[in-house]
Amino acid sequence: MNGLCEFLKTSYTCYQAVNNAAAFLNLAGFLPLGENERWKLEEGGKYYVIRSGSIAAFRYHREGGFQIVAAHTDSPCFKLKASPLLPDKNYCRLNVEPYGGGLWYTFFDRPLRIAGRVVRETEGGLAAQPYVGGTAVIPSLAIHMDRGANEKFAPDLQTELPLWSQESAPVPADVKAFDLFLVPDEDQFFSGAQGEYLSSPRLDDLVGSYAALRALAQGGEKQTAVAVLFDSEEIGSRTRQGAGGNLLASTLRRIALAQGKDETDFLCSLAASIMLSLDNAHALHPNHPEKCDPTNRPVLGGGIAVKGHAGGAYTTDALTAALVTKVFGDAGVKYQSFYNRSDMRSGSTLGAISLGQACIPSADIGLAQLAMHSAVETMACADFETLLDGLSAFYKKKIAVCGDTVRIS
Repeated sequence: MNGLCEFLKTSYTCYQAVNNAAAFLNLAGFLPLGENERWKLEEGGKYYVIRSGSIAAFRYHREGGFQIVAAHTDSPCFKLKASPLLPDKNYCRLNVEPYGGGLWYTFFDRPLRIAGRVVRETEGGLAAQPYVGGTAVIPSLAIHMDRGANEKFAPDLQTELPLWSQESAPVPADVKAFDLFLVPDEDQFFSGAQGEYLSSPRLDDLVGSYAALRALAQGGEKQTAVAVLFDSEEIGSRTRQGAGGNLLASTLRRIALAQGKDETDFLCSLAASIMLSLDNAHALHPNHPEKCDPTNRPVLGGGIAVKGHAGGAYTTDALTAALVTKVFGDAGVKYQSFYNRSDMRSGSTLGAISLGQACIPSADIGLAQLAMHSAVETMACADFETLLDGLSAFYKKKIAVCGDTVRIS
């Protein structure tokens, strides 16, 4: 949990998350690769490649298909516009726009750290670098001035802006351009009778990202194991570094080329592979049980949620559900099922989106949490250990999908 808490605290945005992931992988013996370079892969070698706010890591083997875990590095927050200062004679505010679908009222009256990346001019041209800057706050209007606030509070995201106060720019003068965000900057805390719950910003989906990295570092000895952490999931994944881009497909194709496979062999490998799309799931809310499905309602501490949806928002089908639950069950890993209420809209996941780039048999799983997309979300500590055990069990198996059958060894 200490490693997870440090990862959550310091991974303000996708750029810090990728830097932290690379540092973890370096310590675990993984070697960096460049997308603009030819790859020389050795049997049993461990490698990673970075594209902007995304990272793909893998343990290379010449035989077999791919076992993939996909998670995401971004979370809802506010993004600074190019001309971010809004000064008047009394104050200076920051001009921001929403990134993703946040539970925005929870972002008021708490520290919001400026973080992301900046581009500076160098002797060789331009270089993008991670950046962490100052802190701002979005102050609420006092109850005396808005008597109806406790009945309904719907923030106007163009006028309820962060207070900066200074007229100086929130970024250094030598910065040529930036991707900067205002993100919750608070320490995690434990609650419950035995401290069994963890509350923190960015549980969705840094918990999945960190668990995927930890599990990959521990296993994957039978065939090529991959962990890919995508940016842009919260805004639809339609970027070159998102699941709608070709990072996963490009990485898998280059691995296949190193294995000596031609195009037909590569397509055969994809069909025989398996992917776990790892993103958090809504837990049964103790104050609002009516918001959950009557029979498929995961609880905090109940184990890994296996997610299903008739409309294809989640990629799980009967075959992949049976595969996942067998792997977990054989390893003694607790799991539970999740479906949305039939009268509620479901969000899509990076698993469904990535199928357009690399069409691989897939299942959607996740860790149950409360207050998803809030500035501070809550999970059960025990579920993180369960998730680690489940992903490690997945990577340690050799799995081959063949049409409507699966071989597990």
